[in-house]
Amino acid sequence: MTDRNTTEAAARRWVAAYENAWKTNEPDDIRALFTDDAAYLTQPWGEPWAGADAIVAGWLDARDEPGTYEFEWEIAGVDGHRVFVDARTDYAASGEEQPDGRTYRNLWVIDLDEDGRARAFTEWYMKQPRG
Repeated sequence: MTDRNTTEAAARRWVAAYENAWKTNEPDDIRALFTDDAAYLTQPWGEPWAGADAIVAGWLDARDEPGTYEFEWEIAGVDGHRVFVDARTDYAASGEEQPDGRTYRNLWVIDLDEDGRARAFTEWYMKQPRG
């Protein structure tokens, strides 16, 4: 998957599927995003969740409940099979009665395989200051 347009299209499908899994928190939806031997880093310097089962377990342990956030994103770049996603997660605008006010800027680095599943996923996120 080295053609930019092909990779970008696969990335758009992947992020849409990620959003769906984020809303459902269904193990099969989560597992479908990743190869069996994928690595998911919740921070660039940490230990990854290694393998699909560990990714599902880690995701569900740290899950957000549906309706507690708003998410917007765009493809920031493509390099071969690697995709960069610039995103914003807003917990303040979620419609909750008492939103906690957190807003994050995210940079995702996703290495896709030929099937469009992630072999590696790293998320960088920074809390946006209030004010």
